[in-house]
Amino acid sequence: MEDALYTHPAVAEAAVIGLPDERWIEAVTAVVVPRGEVTEADLVAHARQRLPAFKAPKRVLFAPELPRNASGKILKRELRDRFAGAGRRPPASGPTGDTAR
Repeated sequence: MEDALYTHPAVAEAAVIGLPDERWIEAVTAVVVPRGEVTEADLVAHARQRLPAFKAPKRVLFAPELPRNASGKILKRELRDRFAGAGRRPPASGPTGDTAR
């Protein structure tokens, strides 16, 4: 999937991780370092043109840089830890507007 994202001219770097999601249990999520102006919708549509729908990311998150080890490998575990709460949807509001607990 990273290869499909790298074909977009506004993607400098990309990594794909699974993040917790209430609907999908785990959602395919791309973390992208943008090279220029680009939106999440642009990148999801770009990936869907090049990949089967089930492989396309459900979400795209943006970061200024991707963590790497000494040999240059992207540390996906650090990305999962950093963005673990980003994939979850907020709980539904109750009748009084308070969040359900």
